[in-house]
Amino acid sequence: MGGVITFKCGPDPVTIMMTATATVSNSSHRVVLDGGGLVTLSGGGNRRILYMKSGWEQQFPHLIVQNITFRDGYSATRQTQTSDYGGGAIFDEGGQLKVVNSRFIDNRCYAYGPDLGGAAIRAYGMDMSVPVYITNDTFRRNQCSNGAALSGLYANFVVTNSLMSNNHAVGWGANPAASGTRGGGSGGAVYTDGDSYNLVIAGTIMRYNTAREGGGAIFFVVNNGPGRLTIKSSRLHLNTSGAFQNAPGIFDSVDGHDTPPTVNRSVIN
Repeated sequence: MGGVITFKCGPDPVTIMMTATATVSNSSHRVVLDGGGLVTLSGGGNRRILYMKSGWEQQFPHLIVQNITFRDGYSATRQTQTSDYGGGAIFDEGGQLKVVNSRFIDNRCYAYGPDLGGAAIRAYGMDMSVPVYITNDTFRRNQCSNGAALSGLYANFVVTNSLMSNNHAVGWGANPAASGTRGGGSGGAVYTDGDSYNLVIAGTIMRYNTAREGGGAIFFVVNNGPGRLTIKSSRLHLNTSGAFQNAPGIFDSVDGHDTPPTVNRSVIN
């Protein structure tokens, strides 16, 4: 899959049941997937919907996903040193990613794994010069070990004017996994980890998300700074952290120290 992809399915909404995972071609510098506001891609509860792997922190392709719904995607891949785990709807390693005016509903990935995440989107080893842009998107009822809406490892994110509601991190044992557990359970909506990266949440509503371990809404850990979590003009409401947090619904840690997020014109409760 490469270039500009649109759909000619008539004037009415349509659901396309995926019989295989769509793969983005690494030979294209720019790939646009546009559903025109009418198309739903469904994984049928048993397959990942979209996959891109260009290589660790590569610049290309630039993947733009817009005006489309991803529903019932599922990644059953378990976390190993070599597996492409997480990403029930979209898995993306390398390149750049922008998701605009799209919906992610009832997507899942494997329920355990200390760093396994992203029932809706898993962004991994991205081009660090440009953030992953999540704009005017909706995430509802997604479920994964960690980060049921978004999971990032070595990826900057800017999330604007979006809604994240009733997403659930269902793993158990956190990261690294506690003795006797299989790990996970952090970042009900968003789970990010890595070195020297930032996460910006702006104009966004996050509500009724849950994490069995830490960060009912957001889990943000920078292992080797600098890095900053910024929340502005947003509302975070009734996001439940099962075991730990250092702000309501948030776990924010930089270089091993609990760090308060930078908050501007926002309500967090």
